[in-house]
Amino acid sequence: MLKILIPTLSLMLTTWMTPGKWLWPVTLTHSLIIALFSLTWLQSTTETGWMSLNSYMMIDSISSPLLVLTCWLLPLMIIASQHHTANEPINRQRLYITLLTSLQFFLILAFSATELIMFYIMFEATLLPTLVIITRWGNQAARLNAGIYFLFYTLAGSLPLLVALLLLQNHLGTLSLLILPYFPPLELSSYASKLWWVACLLAFLVKMPLYGVHLWLPKAHVEAPVAGSMVLAAVLLKLGGYGLIRMTIILDPLTKELSYPFIVIALWGVIMTSSICLRQTDLKSLIAYSSVSHMGLVVAGILIQTPWGLAGAMILMISHGLTSSALFCLANTNYERTHSRTMLLARGLQMILPLMATWWFIASLANLALPPLPNLMAELMIITSLFSWSAWTLAITGLGTLITASYSLYMFLMTQRGQLTHHVVHISPSHTREHLLLALHLFPLILLIIKPELVWGWAA
Repeated sequence: MLKILIPTLSLMLTTWMTPGKWLWPVTLTHSLIIALFSLTWLQSTTETGWMSLNSYMMIDSISSPLLVLTCWLLPLMIIASQHHTANEPINRQRLYITLLTSLQFFLILAFSATELIMFYIMFEATLLPTLVIITRWGNQAARLNAGIYFLFYTLAGSLPLLVALLLLQNHLGTLSLLILPYFPPLELSSYASKLWWVACLLAFLVKMPLYGVHLWLPKAHVEAPVAGSMVLAAVLLKLGGYGLIRMTIILDPLTKELSYPFIVIALWGVIMTSSICLRQTDLKSLIAYSSVSHMGLVVAGILIQTPWGLAGAMILMISHGLTSSALFCLANTNYERTHSRTMLLARGLQMILPLMATWWFIASLANLALPPLPNLMAELMIITSLFSWSAWTLAITGLGTLITASYSLYMFLMTQRGQLTHHVVHISPSHTREHLLLALHLFPLILLIIKPELVWGWAA
């Protein structure tokens, strides 16, 4: 663990001590080395399933793919942010990179924590850098409103979790993830214990977000700069999924009965948010709502408590992280050229930037789960396990996938095809930096087709 954590901390020092003209190349190289070292976490785990085990931190097959995704994303965020922060004073650029690095540090500690209280503290700590990135480097005046939504939704959801964890500590005497699964099932029959169950999961359902408590997400995504959108979509939503997986093991007997309404809301959210996507005019808003739709499937997959559902949720979290992050990068390349996120004002770009249109095509196909990409494998596993739980879910998930395909193609056709608008004539060509950024998103996704067992968690 320290071979990643110490270089991540030293990256902050590097950021402030490097001369201004070398700031971006040096921090990019440093973060890329960290990302490459993190790939060693994907090697086969021991018989017990734990690696790098000490009293505070550990890695198993659930946390290792998410840790690697976190480390992989930092160099990509640095590449993506280079252009739009270029005109800022050098100290603000340094602060921006420091915030991104601190976010990676907190996320590594959150995904590898053995104690639930440490996980909770790091879960909350990620709030601060993200909030500063949204409110300071966002694009419009509404960024402050978006920051307030983000802050209060997350805090309101996670305060009941703190109370629930303190009650659990008081009852069992430990909050260690290594010990908790071996306790006998908790006798939970009263109404208070059912409220305690909801309190344990509410923070993660808000973070995912579940349909109904999702209103902070489109606002935060639309107002955040490109790195903020990337880290929100790719990793911060996955904190919710990771927390759900860890907590449902402890809450086992209750989950079978109490999870019904949440599964129903999640599946209804898949239909609703996919339908909202069909009516969006704002490109970033469309991608944000599509994230809510995909996370609805993840919530349903985790809450039905089957090995296939869990494996499908894990694969969907990783593949959605890479896909949605790539889509936000593409939306940003459009925004940097046309200075508008409205899809109608920037159509027909395939005529001017054909290679960028290729990246758009691959990312859109990944978003609609084209075979043989891992997105399809994940959705099929979740749909199959939901079908075995209740045959009626097939109609809802089937309709959801149909609408997902519709809005993904709608997004591609609106931005790339059609008649070129008159005001989009003097447009800068695409840069090698942007092509490298998108290749580093989509090639890992394509390579996962060959070896999906790296990311399917305990089912492997």
